Amino acid sequence: MPTRSSLAICLLAVTTFLRAIQAHTVLTYPGWRGDNLFSNGTVEDTGGLSSFAVDNGTLHPFGMQWEYPCGGMPMSQNRTKWPVQGGAIAFQPGWFSGHSSAFLYFNLGIGNNPANYSFVMQNGLNIVGPSKEPWPGTFCLPQVPLPAGLQVNVGDNATIQIIETALHGAALYNCVDITFAEPEEVEEVNEQNCFNSTQLSSNLIFTTEALASDSAMANVPLVAMLTMAAAAMFALI
Repeated sequence: MPTRSSLAICLLAVTTFLRAIQAHTVLTYPGWRGDNLFSNGTVEDTGGLSSFAVDNGTLHPFGMQWEYPCGGMPMSQNRTKWPVQGGAIAFQPGWFSGHSSAFLYFNLGIGNNPANYSFVMQNGLNIVGPSKEPWPGTFCLPQVPLPAGLQVNVGDNATIQIIETALHGAALYNCVDITFAEPEEVEEVNEQNCFNSTQLSSNLIFTTEALASDSAMANVPLVAMLTMAAAAMFALI
């Protein structure tokens, strides 16, 4: 029969695990390299490093998803087909206790096992939660374009990288390995796998020297225009 102390240790372990996975993202479409909602060891064990090899594996005291470029996950053997003209990406932004928003970046690496992920697909998406408390939910971009000027062919392999940064600058990494295919060969995008939770909203972030001149829009604040643009974009989803 479990003792009071053993039950307390188990409860502490479960609580620690739940706290560890609060600040994570999950790619729900087109998938991800694998489940990296995992942490073990302590910073004392690794000398302050984010990962450290030991005899029976690797320690990840901060959690695997904090590790560049793909959250500690190796290239997957089973690739997902993704449209050659660009397509949908759906994700659960995760839970940042104490942070009411996060920034998302979508990059592409070309080849079987990319050496870098420098091709920008979607840059500067600000996801806003309902409060500074943890906020679960799903967000979907129905049409993420290919990087400007990049030419790919059906059958080419690549990796999509999603980076999420919290307000204090820390970044979470996730990847999905893809093979470009014709749209009819790709899993259908529908309201079951591509939807936006009502408690989440978004803003598009960009820079400009001048938004308008000699027009009514000249007096509209930048933040208001960003919100209007994002609302118009995602109202179509």
